[in-house]
Amino acid sequence: MATDFWASSHYKRWIVDRATLKESRSDDLQYVDDPEYLDFFAIFFANVITKLGKKLNFRQRVIATAIVFFRRFYIKNSYCETDPFIVIAACCYVAGKAEESPVHIKNMVAEARLFFSQQPYGVKYFPSDNSKLAEMEFYLVADLECDLTVFHPYRTLLSICKKESSTDLQTEAGEVGMDDGPRYWGSGDGQLELSDDAFQLAWSIVNDTYRSDLCLLYPPHLLAITALYLTVVLHGPTRELLQQQSHSVETTPVHSSPRRSSRQNSSTSMGHTKKPSQDFVAFFAELNISMPLVATIAQEIISLYTLWERYIEDSDLVDSARGAFYGHASAQAQPAVNHSGMSTPVESLDDAQRPHGATPTFLLQVLTKMRENRLSDMAHASSGRPVVVNKMLERTQAAG
Repeated sequence: MATDFWASSHYKRWIVDRATLKESRSDDLQYVDDPEYLDFFAIFFANVITKLGKKLNFRQRVIATAIVFFRRFYIKNSYCETDPFIVIAACCYVAGKAEESPVHIKNMVAEARLFFSQQPYGVKYFPSDNSKLAEMEFYLVADLECDLTVFHPYRTLLSICKKESSTDLQTEAGEVGMDDGPRYWGSGDGQLELSDDAFQLAWSIVNDTYRSDLCLLYPPHLLAITALYLTVVLHGPTRELLQQQSHSVETTPVHSSPRRSSRQNSSTSMGHTKKPSQDFVAFFAELNISMPLVATIAQEIISLYTLWERYIEDSDLVDSARGAFYGHASAQAQPAVNHSGMSTPVESLDDAQRPHGATPTFLLQVLTKMRENRLSDMAHASSGRPVVVNKMLERTQAAG
């Protein structure tokens, strides 16, 4: 494992710009009615990977690695030309190996096949042959350029918040991550004192960032610092402490420096005084990072929560931090449903009927329509040659 993100190949290879991400979705945009559905896909597939990972008893870090593999794979591929469910299984399978939590291929196929056959997915075509997953693993690793090392924000979060003593958290965080010292943390102590509740909120915010492309756009240490930045605002007791500090600064009169004897007297009585609370504003100001960039990332996370609030899942994931942003209120927007309780087929919806949000069932209908339209276009473009839906398997067909 590499110990320094900046010294690794990941900084330029796997941190992409928005133009690259937009180009990677160019094929999908031709077959989707609303580009926003692709943003809902990011939430939906991350939730699917999270649920499958929990079925496999994966740690959060392994789940996060699988999501990153999925995102990186779809930088070079499109939803309409591949089967995302076999890709998800392959991502979980490879992530288990990469993070030293391997699952036997038979167990992976059995668990994935059972999980995807249930509602709302209802996948009937998931292969029972282990060789299909092994083949998809080969294509996945090839598109990942055999680079399976993933840096996550968790280690930076632990380093900043003085949580290194926890063995469980160290195991979850994984790699060493950012070096300590002025190169990254500036002239401050480089550590922030947070309560356990506040730290858990920051950890949950980091988990939530994997529901978007933020893990591809920004280095992991900036995501960790942004999670702390939002925690100071969202966590009630921490926010109250920050407000008290701001109030005390405004009301404290400015005095001239005391005489030498006065300083000596005050220094001797310091042993009897209460330790002052940490200045959160000063902590962030002393970090050797761009705070405007942190503010930009924070706005993107808030935008993610705004979009996520319109995504109606069967049951919300317990590790989500968006409840702190919305006061644990459930989304009110509902998809278009008929009297039988089933979602109206996507192809039968006009602009007035289309839902303002999304559900797994609705997104699966959108995905099915995208793949059918793409397959139809490919069939018309081909000269009688059999066309496969899964682009990854087309290479094998061509070779045969």
